[in-house]
Amino acid sequence: MTSRYRTSQSANSLAPRRRTVVKAAAATAGATLIGAPLAGALPARAADEAPAFLHGVASGDPLPDGVLLWTRVTPTAAAVPGSGLGPDTEVSWTVATDKAFMNVVAKGSTTATAASDHTVKADIRGLAPATDYWFRFSAGGTDSPVARTRTAPAADAAVAGLRFGVVSCANWEAGYFASYRHLAARGDLDAWLHLGDYIYEYGTGEYGTRGTVVRQTAPAHEILTLADYRTRHGKYKTDADLQALHAAAPVVAIWDDHEMANDAWAGGAENHTEGAEGTWAARQAAAKQAYFEWMPVRPAIAGTTYRRLRFGKLVDLSLLDLRSFRSQQVAVGNGEVDDPDRTLTGRAQLDWLKAGLKSSDTTWRLVGNSVMISPFAIGSLSADLLKPLAKLLGLPQEGLALNTDQWDGYTDDRREILAHLRSNAIGNTVFLTGDIHMAWANDVPVNAGTYPLSASAATEFVVTSVTSDNLDDIVKAPEGTISAIASPIIRAANRHVHWVDTDRHGYGVLDITAARAQMDYYVLSDRTKQNATASWSRSYRTRSGTQKVERTYDPV
Repeated sequence: MTSRYRTSQSANSLAPRRRTVVKAAAATAGATLIGAPLAGALPARAADEAPAFLHGVASGDPLPDGVLLWTRVTPTAAAVPGSGLGPDTEVSWTVATDKAFMNVVAKGSTTATAASDHTVKADIRGLAPATDYWFRFSAGGTDSPVARTRTAPAADAAVAGLRFGVVSCANWEAGYFASYRHLAARGDLDAWLHLGDYIYEYGTGEYGTRGTVVRQTAPAHEILTLADYRTRHGKYKTDADLQALHAAAPVVAIWDDHEMANDAWAGGAENHTEGAEGTWAARQAAAKQAYFEWMPVRPAIAGTTYRRLRFGKLVDLSLLDLRSFRSQQVAVGNGEVDDPDRTLTGRAQLDWLKAGLKSSDTTWRLVGNSVMISPFAIGSLSADLLKPLAKLLGLPQEGLALNTDQWDGYTDDRREILAHLRSNAIGNTVFLTGDIHMAWANDVPVNAGTYPLSASAATEFVVTSVTSDNLDDIVKAPEGTISAIASPIIRAANRHVHWVDTDRHGYGVLDITAARAQMDYYVLSDRTKQNATASWSRSYRTRSGTQKVERTYDPV
């Protein structure tokens, strides 16, 4: 990096200790442990039984001529995730154009070993564009479940429309993953985007669950080592709803902080104590290794999730890594948020993003973005709303102006990318965002202070959490009551915000045509119920050429 992007490590710029707040809240609530057993306690099987596919199958990062396939084989009962146990096992895969596998188009095999936690990836090429395929794995005479995947359209194809599921922030202990089940049941997704916090690193009862642990994670302690991270990934992939979504469509995933540790930055994390919890370098390396073992992600550059996918002439999708290269978060009010020597993206990634946006010849430019880019001023909130909102964001509870873990804490990077969009007349840029456990529909203003008189350079759709606590959960108020009060106040202080729902859990469905990009927001009836229903909540769209969000009154 250049000196402009040196990493700040000032002792005066330490981020607030969100973990302390959450742990104290959990202790006060007297969390009750109910639900599933530890991940290590997989179903017992006799030693002479065949290998098993206990963690489902998945696909990801679709290309016009290929897709990445994934599974994990359990060769013996003792070879649970993170154990380092189990023999080398040959695993084969088969890809066909039909679910009955009458027309096989690709097959091959590899060896699953303890060195990769018995996970397997197959990067299949030679497929036809914009085509549904079915695939399965086999080992020792046992077949995995059968799954559907889909290739991307040809790079020069005129595409009438695309549809993506969009999700973020799934805390195992806070509830069930019904959002994944409802997305899987649609049967109409070209792919689905996971915008970060696929897993959480905390020990049981340490992270917000409205005072009750709905189902216990594993391992029970905070994850620190490679074995720990592997075990936690394995636990998540035993979830039937998550397995169903992975079996229904390819995923395009990026990480945020909790795949490593809360409020992670290049040199550490809020939820990491150097020395007592080992070195950050070792913990980060372990987290990343486990992530790439357990996720169907094809890195363009080793050790990072930033990369770009193209879907015909309609969409290119730039995917960001906003943890690996960022400077340390700073406290609000000390002026360092505007320091040009601090970075969220790192110089190389920002240049890559700018170049890709400028050279794009597609109708729409989507940016998979793990933290909100739209400015968010909340200093005018009343004290009874400000304090719980600050707790959710991990911020000081008085004198609050912005969330420094978001782009608000790295304003020079944001100014540079928005100026780039404006000066090069780059339109139809849509940021897709997670992290904040709320749903938003925003214009992204060049100058928030003078908006709406100033221009909007892009738009942003933020999806709420799958299960992780949002504002009403922290206050322990009935769902919807806090949003009814907070949303008008937030919008009054942020005129570029068209809508915000601070309270509900769910997912988004992004539908794109040449004329518009529309986000349909869906909410769950009760995240603590495995059979929770989903219902449409709201829809917003941005029409081609406008760089503005508008409400529309029907889902696609």
